[in-house]
Amino acid sequence: MEKKMFEELVDVIATLRGENGCPWDREQTHESLKSTLVEETYETLEAIDAGDPRKLKEELGDLLLNVMLQAQIATEHQDFDIYAVIQTLTEKLIRRHPHVFGEVNVEDSNEVVKNWEAIKRQEAGYEDRESVLDGIPNALPMLLRAQKIQNRAARVGFDWDKLTDVVAKVDEELEEVKASIRADKPEAISMELGDLFFAIVNLCRFMEIQAEETLRAANRKFVTRFKWMEAELERRGTSFEAQDLESLDAIWEEAKKAEVDGNLGS
Repeated sequence: MEKKMFEELVDVIATLRGENGCPWDREQTHESLKSTLVEETYETLEAIDAGDPRKLKEELGDLLLNVMLQAQIATEHQDFDIYAVIQTLTEKLIRRHPHVFGEVNVEDSNEVVKNWEAIKRQEAGYEDRESVLDGIPNALPMLLRAQKIQNRAARVGFDWDKLTDVVAKVDEELEEVKASIRADKPEAISMELGDLFFAIVNLCRFMEIQAEETLRAANRKFVTRFKWMEAELERRGTSFEAQDLESLDAIWEEAKKAEVDGNLGS
């Protein structure tokens, strides 16, 4: 039954792209589908963050649609088809999991990652890389890319010895930001802020915290508190514009207390 469902999906996608198919689907290219791929990926992340299985199922379907359309376009160009995608993935998973499908023994997940990277280095195309930092996608969100760059550097020994050194580096970069502000040099301020961001991401990496997820959680927290403030001001018959900063700070503290008490809502 499951195999039949997949075959049906393949046929549906081919029909949508066919001569009598959907004009929108027929117009799509690998390039035009890039933006929807990013959009659907972030909508999937939101569904995961919301803990909503129904929404997650829907968003995973939308991601799959993008993959299927990309593969169908490649089929039409006689490059590859969806079955070649599946075969390549299956072979890669088996090859990179010798502790499951072979005779290799591992102690923990860290050893699994080391083996995975060692196997990658032996694969076709990897020898074209001149640096351990090559191959990190430029299109990644910058916090995520920074953390991947730092992870690669750390793997070859370019890393701090202890946490206090990483924290000291953050403090150092913050002082350099302050100095550039005092000097009123916009270009220097921008550069030093970038260094500060990079140092903070490195602190996250050293503590095995995902910087991107940390900032996503902070954004979510701010939005939730801000919406509570909007609702509270409306309840009081006033607005943001009618308050001075001191009053708004006081309401912000109320929002934080409501959050601690579990009364902030969603």
